[in-house]
Amino acid sequence: MSKFQKTIIALCVIIIVILGAATVVLFTGTSEAIKINGTFADISLLNSDNPDFDKLMKHPGIPKQEKLSMVEQVFRGRVSDDLTEFLKIVVTKERYGSLKAIFAYFTELVRESEKMGTAYVDTAVELTEAQKQAVKNKLLATTSYQTFDVYYHVDPTLIGGMVIRVGDRVVDSSIRTKLEDMKKQLLNIQLG
Repeated sequence: MSKFQKTIIALCVIIIVILGAATVVLFTGTSEAIKINGTFADISLLNSDNPDFDKLMKHPGIPKQEKLSMVEQVFRGRVSDDLTEFLKIVVTKERYGSLKAIFAYFTELVRESEKMGTAYVDTAVELTEAQKQAVKNKLLATTSYQTFDVYYHVDPTLIGGMVIRVGDRVVDSSIRTKLEDMKKQLLNIQLG
């Protein structure tokens, strides 16, 4: 194990108590020590559902040492050594139940670092391919992202327009919202 890997593991032991901090350490270690894409692929492999293994790892009656041994036997040589060591720390700190959340946060960090955005677009009617491409181009032009995964959903209750969500930002240009705003304004008018 390299000096850098030992340092990352030591940092994990110190700050893994906080879910986000553990993921940041994994992300920091990954971006400096090994290629992100390799770890990203490893995480995708780990994230595939295996309910029996999950039950074993979450079972309170199985000793921690036995769980660590299982992690070593199952993952060593199949995923990167960094990720195997990280999993062992997660098990040691009894955070295996939070693993999916850790990996989701890690995935978000990787996507942000690679300038890959995700947008959710709700429209009242199905958009044509040309309209979808125009939305995607507008998103690329108005954000710092270089690529976008755009997920479209038809919601007839919008009446018209669209609602776009990127991260924690929402742009709502739907007719439904405009009508609701107008209704609020009309209710606030006091007559005579």
